[in-house]
Amino acid sequence: MKEVKVGIIGFGTVGAGVAANILKNGEVIAKRAGVKLTLTRIADLDTTTDRGVTIPQDILTTDAMALINEVDVVVELVGGTTFAKDFILEALKQGKPVVTANKALLAIHGKELFAAAEQSKADIYYEASVAGGIPVIKALREGLAANRINRIYGIMNGTCNYILTRMEREKMDFAPILQDAQDLGYAEAEPSLDVDGFDTAHKAAILASLAYGQWFGMDPIHVEGIRDISLVDLKFADELGYRVKLLAVIKQVDDDVQIRVHPTLVAKDTMLGNIADVFNGVMIDGDTVGETLFYGRGAGRDATASAVVADLVDVALNLKFGSHRRVPAFRIGPQYRHLVKIEEIETRYYIRLQVQDRAGVVAKIANILGDKNISISSFIQREAHDEQSVPLLILTHEAKEKQLFKAIEDLRKVEEISEEVKILRIEDI
Repeated sequence: MKEVKVGIIGFGTVGAGVAANILKNGEVIAKRAGVKLTLTRIADLDTTTDRGVTIPQDILTTDAMALINEVDVVVELVGGTTFAKDFILEALKQGKPVVTANKALLAIHGKELFAAAEQSKADIYYEASVAGGIPVIKALREGLAANRINRIYGIMNGTCNYILTRMEREKMDFAPILQDAQDLGYAEAEPSLDVDGFDTAHKAAILASLAYGQWFGMDPIHVEGIRDISLVDLKFADELGYRVKLLAVIKQVDDDVQIRVHPTLVAKDTMLGNIADVFNGVMIDGDTVGETLFYGRGAGRDATASAVVADLVDVALNLKFGSHRRVPAFRIGPQYRHLVKIEEIETRYYIRLQVQDRAGVVAKIANILGDKNISISSFIQREAHDEQSVPLLILTHEAKEKQLFKAIEDLRKVEEISEEVKILRIEDI
């Protein structure tokens, strides 16, 4: 039986999970795949802290570069975009395959890393970088290879989905729910990467690059987080038949591509609209297969370790049969004209205004929107909070974003509007 020597760089939560999985299920994997994964080296700056997994002490080292020389496949679980990049490039230079869960590194430096892999004829596998244990990378790269990808929608951050779910259910504000999420280990002590949308954007960049065959990078991607989502808007969205989700939107429109991440109104009667708590969901729409949905735990030690070890099995089979780059991690596809800027997109909108209850105000607002070619699908006036002002909800038909924000500038000048105008985008899934 082919034996493959595995080295893990980074012995944190996920690294410990990968080690535990290999030790626990090694015999099952060997019987199923016909290859033996041997845990040969683990490198970390801290080799003394108990990770809750029993491993031979003689395989621990603090020298990651030495580890690369000793093993057949390198698992990079350090995180970050500096040392991790150096380790991966060194492994590729030696022609050794790499398995990584490092979404930020791939999103920012993917073009360089995959060029190095191409040059060395080595493999990079990265299933765990997007949606944890959900096999969405393999689906895009292999299972949906016969399809042109029309669009991808992703709820891909469990922290944000947990916060929004509890805000809606329990009618609580953002801050106390975030604190609970931190106490429960669902959110980091410094939560900006999650709640400001950048974790989801890293994943969106990777999925878009797989779907459309070119690396777009992070700079052009529009990113908004969930800090400003209010209970008022969650309540009104619910009444209108929607839920608010932090959604990655990836679309081909003619020959151009949209990649954006922002809070979005999603209909409650859709499968994505019902994904709750820490769970993730990714909908991929192919021109032949139609809509497919991938659902599961998008983070956590065991879910992520499952994806890493699945990649290790693929790599081991490639090594066994001498089929390096059997399924390249990234293929260059047709070149699109450009990544659509947020001001150029066309979608539907939810607009909430707090207006003084005077005759003619609604007509004034309708005229401002009409002057900017924004068609209204519904006007909904709620009961007054006090004797002077009432909430006014507007749902639009599809409109160009830059026209909408020109209208918003004019609405802000209307003296009868007493609060900041609130805007959320709507996706009809």
